[in-house]
Amino acid sequence: MLSVGDHATIMKTDIRNVVSIREEKAVDDKKENNLRESILEGTLQVFNQNGLKFTMDDIASLLKISKKTIYTVFRDKEELFLAMVDCLFDQIKEEEREVLENESLCTVEKIRVILGVLPDRYRDVDFRQLYTLKEKYPKIYRQVELRLETGWEATIALIEQGMREGCIKPVRIPILKMMLEAALEQFFQRDILIQNGVSYQDALDEVVDILMEGITLHREAEA
Repeated sequence: MLSVGDHATIMKTDIRNVVSIREEKAVDDKKENNLRESILEGTLQVFNQNGLKFTMDDIASLLKISKKTIYTVFRDKEELFLAMVDCLFDQIKEEEREVLENESLCTVEKIRVILGVLPDRYRDVDFRQLYTLKEKYPKIYRQVELRLETGWEATIALIEQGMREGCIKPVRIPILKMMLEAALEQFFQRDILIQNGVSYQDALDEVVDILMEGITLHREAEA
């Protein structure tokens, strides 16, 4: 029969084992997350070089790892591309949050920045290559559409705030939202940017400028 001391020793050993297992899992999770981030970064680079024609071999060669290693994280190219799309939009939402919390910006400035936000790591990516996305990767295109059409709550609240403050004209927000979504979706459906030698960032900035000029209430002009 075990003594009280024996039970205490066993419990301590069990606790140490549990802690050790959790620590090992945390280390493994961190390694997997680092690998995932590295693969996504590599995907951005090869996409910028080769467009949608990039291969897993391209990524493996760039990162100096085996394709087998990539497949331990992503099942195939489509899953990898979907992850890249979600990563982009997640970072856009994070930057939007930072803009909303920036007290040095007025409401109009916040709206302008949020509508045209593009994370730094994506500024050199040639999104003009995505015009073939709908035909070749319809599942990924639908995900882009979904992310473009959702997550507008903070932006809408900011526009409504601007209306109350008198710096934004009374506009029907669903129409404004539809106009911006339609413009961006056209960039992904046609090669209009490539034909006109316009970068995605410049096109986005111009769309935002046009929209902001239309909805901003210039008080000095009314005086």
